[in-house]
Amino acid sequence: MDHYYKERFHVQQDLIKKIAPLTETGDILEMVREQLRSLIPNAMEVCVLLLDPDAAKYTSPLQCALYDRPVSCQSCKRDRPAVQQAIARKKAVVVADSDPIVRPDGSRMTVGPEYAMPVFVENRILAIVSVVIQPLTRYTRRDFYLIRDFANVLGTILLTARRQWEITREKIRISQTLASLTPFVPGSVRRMADKNPELLTREKETKQVSVLFIDLEGYTGLSATRPEAQVNAIIEKVFSSFVDPIHRSHGEINETSGDGFMIIFKDHEPKTNAMNAVKAAFEIASRCRSVSLSLAGELDLSDIGPMTVNMGISSGTALVGMTMFKGMLDTRMTFTASGSVTNIAARLSDHATGGDILISRTTRDLIEGLWPVYDRGKAKMKGIFEPIQVYSLLKPA
Repeated sequence: MDHYYKERFHVQQDLIKKIAPLTETGDILEMVREQLRSLIPNAMEVCVLLLDPDAAKYTSPLQCALYDRPVSCQSCKRDRPAVQQAIARKKAVVVADSDPIVRPDGSRMTVGPEYAMPVFVENRILAIVSVVIQPLTRYTRRDFYLIRDFANVLGTILLTARRQWEITREKIRISQTLASLTPFVPGSVRRMADKNPELLTREKETKQVSVLFIDLEGYTGLSATRPEAQVNAIIEKVFSSFVDPIHRSHGEINETSGDGFMIIFKDHEPKTNAMNAVKAAFEIASRCRSVSLSLAGELDLSDIGPMTVNMGISSGTALVGMTMFKGMLDTRMTFTASGSVTNIAARLSDHATGGDILISRTTRDLIEGLWPVYDRGKAKMKGIFEPIQVYSLLKPA
């Protein structure tokens, strides 16, 4: 049996070359229609009827050439028997004796047999390919194969166009949401939402994380002795130097306050998260020393001494995800890791002095053997009922 494999292969290759440069879905559909019309010798017209209710949002209907003026294929062919039967039966239908085409001026155009082929996308009929040939002619087996091939191509085109429209619509929705919340949303949240929009609506999940808190020592003295604009410039320069080390270590900056911020390490297994937190802490301490020296050369900071950062790291289970705080006047969105691990890291940061890096027992266990760790004994900390064991990554003076 002749299936015309060679010809069909070359026809599809030629079609792919012709539609590749096109970007608009309407132009692509028109090119497919023209190609199919040229391949069927007796074709009077080839129409693509878009049945997807959302089709108008990502393309426009084609115009039927059987009229003396532009008429949408949707209104021309939708009610014809071949199309209706194809939709009802969910398969290709041939009507041998087609009704004449009635033009707006009342004139009639006699047509021959009409063939309607559904275009399936994920088990849904998104379109119908309607082919009308000249009177007293008939379709060949070759015609049927070509029409089916083109219907399959159209399915891929429509699926891609619909998905692109859905992605664009979702990005616009996310963009509008974030735009209205911009004054209240941390930059890290906006970046994460740009990369992964579903984070905004995803439920929180329990994950093993490491949390690093940073606190700038001497901030109060700096604020008391310097103009606000100068303080802001100094803090911005210091904190900006920390961004690259944090990102290199796969950390996410969560919340910032005047003199510190919180960083979450959550994207790897527990040991790697803890290692990344420690690496970031050491590099942050080094950056702070460098920036402090450069600022000392630019400004007189002798009254407050060199700036240092105190840090606390804790590891463990946390509830991770988006948190939205709604008030009467505004809404604030942030990405948080909540639980005792966060509280302990914050308290260790508060407890540290002189640029120390304090870690919890859980973090010490995860990095054991990788860095020297110094026991600082137990300490009672605000908000924590029992004294906790404290360790330092820096050798005591």
